[in-house]
Amino acid sequence: MDDLPEEVQELMEALDEAAEDEEEDEVEELAQKLLDSGVDMKPVTLEKLALLVMDGEEEMTVGWTRAALKFGLDPFEILLKGLAEGMSLIGKKYENGEAFVPQLLIASTAMYSGMDIIAPFMKQEEGGTKPATVVIGTVEGDVHDIGKSLVKTLLSANGFNCVDLGNDVPSTQFIEAAKESKATAVSMSTLMTTTMAEMPKVVKMLEDEGIRDKVMVMVGGAPITTQYAAEIGADVSPKDAASAASWLKSAIFDFPSEAERWG
Repeated sequence: MDDLPEEVQELMEALDEAAEDEEEDEVEELAQKLLDSGVDMKPVTLEKLALLVMDGEEEMTVGWTRAALKFGLDPFEILLKGLAEGMSLIGKKYENGEAFVPQLLIASTAMYSGMDIIAPFMKQEEGGTKPATVVIGTVEGDVHDIGKSLVKTLLSANGFNCVDLGNDVPSTQFIEAAKESKATAVSMSTLMTTTMAEMPKVVKMLEDEGIRDKVMVMVGGAPITTQYAAEIGADVSPKDAASAASWLKSAIFDFPSEAERWG
């Protein structure tokens, strides 16, 4: 960013201050001035958002997310290449022992604050058809929910109705929610190898309740592989949140309707 014109750098610094002070109107005005400068703000803004999330700068993340929309950036790109990229950066630092749980939590709060801004712009046009329901949660024993929340955001953006059970979800709760909501899919995630065994429990309970064929089962998280998904009887283990949304959006066309499955 040091190679940007001095005037642009000054405007960006002013936008930092306005965002930190939560001055929405000023953020809007400064974003317009940056847009009028003729500089391509897309790569700069995505990099800026990633760094802000990594550093846990909640207010500034909100301000720059608003600016990103003003610059005409696609909401999905803001999410994946800006906000989520910031979580990836702090995640790598955590893996290398350069960051700790408090930093992860602060960064996730910043990411969620940005996601709240773009969520209304990611919703597709509502049609006459009732949206398919996905029951989603992090399995029992695992309190992580960043990846799960990212999947939920993209599923919602693609027209799915998500029943978010949160984290540390007991196996029985997935079953109860699936039956109550007449779900099309159940999505489970975990970041820990110690809680992977909760996933086959849910699949077995779906079978025991006689509803396994009524739902598609997605499993994901750092330790989950395609092979493991197949071994436990799940339908798919998408490589990331975008893949999860894309797969389900495609798979639903070949899946019986809610009325056919649930009556």
